Amino acid sequence: MNAVPAAEKLSGTIIAAHGRHYLADVDGRKLQCVTRGKKTNIAVGDIVHLQMTSSDQAVIDGIAERKTLLYRSDQYKSKLLAANLTRLFIVVATEPGFADDLISRSLVAAEAAGIDAHLILNKTDVIESLPKARERLKTYTSLGYPLHEVSARTHPEQAVATLSPLLAGQSSIFIGQSGMGKSSLINLLVPDADIAVREISAALDTGKHTTTFTRLYDVPIAGTDARAPRTTLIDSPGFQEFGLYHLSEGMLERAFVEFTPYLGGCKFYNCRHLIEPQCAILQAVAEGKIAKFRHQLYGQLLHESAQTLY
Repeated sequence: MNAVPAAEKLSGTIIAAHGRHYLADVDGRKLQCVTRGKKTNIAVGDIVHLQMTSSDQAVIDGIAERKTLLYRSDQYKSKLLAANLTRLFIVVATEPGFADDLISRSLVAAEAAGIDAHLILNKTDVIESLPKARERLKTYTSLGYPLHEVSARTHPEQAVATLSPLLAGQSSIFIGQSGMGKSSLINLLVPDADIAVREISAALDTGKHTTTFTRLYDVPIAGTDARAPRTTLIDSPGFQEFGLYHLSEGMLERAFVEFTPYLGGCKFYNCRHLIEPQCAILQAVAEGKIAKFRHQLYGQLLHESAQTLY
């Protein structure tokens, strides 16, 4: 291994993280990175400043200012998911069943972080389950969230044609429960994804735990000019829960987009929209203008935000 002058400093994009070990892409070069001390505040998608320690290793000296940051949290700790995202895709399927709680929490997280959110309905070839899935998703499309229907298994080329324009020039993330076909879609959009995962796993020494870490891929978009913005896609591990304990009361009421027309219309300026009299939000719920389960989730998230200990 040839030593590199210690003074050499570079910038790169974090493309994978596992514990306190990171992999950065520096103009096509893959560098194994660690933070100074025990810091673990680095997210996939971060632009980082690096100081070389050998020909393929570096120390992270700092993080460039983030445009956006997506993370989950419970009352004890937070888990960074990705940085500098512009678009979030929630992948659901006709089967197995998907959880409205996870969808709504993901949408709230996207709104709070200033990230454009979309829904992908996969496995549309399962005809018998398609009408029910569409009906359930009307709650979200009626709020203005775009829905894109695909079948990775039976119509792969059509799936790529549908999703590629939505990804072009964006920094995107796919999230969703296990079993929704997220990995199948990524393998269609990034033909070398399996190879990339093996290379990343070897670099991070994660071995059999390859599915437990978040990673970033460059997505080849046909016909894209070389000078066009970079197209990246982050794959996150499938998860069943999306804690949002870090969101304040004010952030929460603004993150439910259907509340917007009614904010400021309550009798009390400090209305929490839970049990207060003459609350415009509660009135809208009673009139069916706001879905009851969405308002119930708002109440649950308010309760969670009050439990934060970190």
